[in-house]
Amino acid sequence: MKKNSLLLLSMLLVLSAVLAACNFGGEETTSNENGDGTTAKELNLVIASEPPSLHPGLATDSTSGVILQNVFEGLTTLKDGEVVNAVAEDVQVSDDLLTYTFTLKDTTWSNGDPVTAEDFEYAWKWALNPENASEYASILYPIKGAQAYNSGEGAEEDLGINVVDEKTLEVTLENPTPYFLELTAFKTYFPIHKATAEANPEWYTDAGEDYVTNGPFLLSEWKHSDSITLVKNDKYWDAENVALDKVSIGMVENETTAVTMFDAGEIDFLGAPFQTVALDAIDRYKGEGILNIEDYAAIYWYKFNTTGEFTKNANIRKALTLAINRQELIDNILKGEQSPALGMVPGAIKGFEEDRGYFKDNDIEEAKAALELGMQELGITDPSEIKIGLSMNTSEAHAVIAQFVQEGWTKNLGIEVTLDNSEWQVYLDKLNMLDFDVARMGWIADYNDAYSFLEQYDSAENGNNDTGWENAQYADLLSQSIVETDPEARIALLKQAEAVAMSEFPVAPVYNYSNLHVKKDYVKNMAPDGLGNVYLKYVDINK
Repeated sequence: MKKNSLLLLSMLLVLSAVLAACNFGGEETTSNENGDGTTAKELNLVIASEPPSLHPGLATDSTSGVILQNVFEGLTTLKDGEVVNAVAEDVQVSDDLLTYTFTLKDTTWSNGDPVTAEDFEYAWKWALNPENASEYASILYPIKGAQAYNSGEGAEEDLGINVVDEKTLEVTLENPTPYFLELTAFKTYFPIHKATAEANPEWYTDAGEDYVTNGPFLLSEWKHSDSITLVKNDKYWDAENVALDKVSIGMVENETTAVTMFDAGEIDFLGAPFQTVALDAIDRYKGEGILNIEDYAAIYWYKFNTTGEFTKNANIRKALTLAINRQELIDNILKGEQSPALGMVPGAIKGFEEDRGYFKDNDIEEAKAALELGMQELGITDPSEIKIGLSMNTSEAHAVIAQFVQEGWTKNLGIEVTLDNSEWQVYLDKLNMLDFDVARMGWIADYNDAYSFLEQYDSAENGNNDTGWENAQYADLLSQSIVETDPEARIALLKQAEAVAMSEFPVAPVYNYSNLHVKKDYVKNMAPDGLGNVYLKYVDINK
């Protein structure tokens, strides 16, 4: 009797829910409408994890970056891969290419305050202050005095950052930097609302009135480890050209789950930086004619802990690098028109299109020779004594790739390889602490130049290095490239630096990315550029 009563009650509840959903309850719903009666344009997306940090000066990853670049805006931004003015109304560059004078538009923060030159000054100096441990501080090093201040050898007052007045920022560089206006579009160069940050040092840890931004969208809601909601910022200077009213972003770690959601119409776009297309869905999407493949200035590589028991040896690192069958990995597993990476700079970067001849793909003979040398140097007689941990962040795709590499290393080198995975933030912490032997990581160009890939290894102290490796000759060549004004001579110096690193193998390049994505037909103007940026400002929904 009790069970029957519960069944009847359940049926009544279900019927009530159905009636309510069909609007038979007598109350008209307007949840999907704007105040003027037009239908709200909502975009549904997913990212792979909780963003590690939504502070422009602390974020280092693409998951955090894609949120930041849609709620903040710098002096410049990118459109179709080209630099355009954003908060800057005008930019004047001195004849010696060392001084940039930015005149700001009349723009406002989300709390109504004007965006001023002082907000940029505050943000940049905050990131450079060594007490704040910004891992991306080095991207500000083109600014005069920046590296010295960040390394504790210079003073804040010597920085080439000068607030002329509320709407004028003058920036002096150490050396001519041809891509500087690309840098000012990068997240570390975004402004920060000084008054809020000084009043509440934890302003960036949650959505709310203290999360003050100046971009086309506002961080409306942040359910940690669950979802993020962005809404159109009506105070944004170019709000009339922002089509979307709302962007709902779930956090879905599993690629297959994300594919299922796309197929069911629960999300409107799938592809980095908004999760990735699962490997086992690529052929199907190709067959359906909806898979888009874009060029991508990005690389997938394995970083070595050069202080590890076995990976401290350069010949062991060389053996592991050479004993990867990249082409087979691409042909049989990845299937996304990637290319084998045989250097640290992808071929999508100007001047680095050709193979530089550092090593051959799947060169097992040379790998075994390097292994033998490494064993002699370490006093090891049997390859089975070498035990390597291969680490990755939790992901089906990374796991499949790691299993492929593990099988090759075990079969061809006779070493013992174990796999381990960690959630994204934990994984980043492990890399920073060198708590690994070999660890996967992707690197997307921050700006379209080889220096973006090479700079992170200029010192073991660089926040993005994560290998413990450094080399004085390598660092010197990079330093020479900074002051070299002849483009061809500069590229030659960068290639020489790359050659030094590839003789010691702090990383094992695996493949050059392509960017795969699928989207619903009604989603317009949404595709990543060559650096993987997706600016939601330009996206529209036409259902």
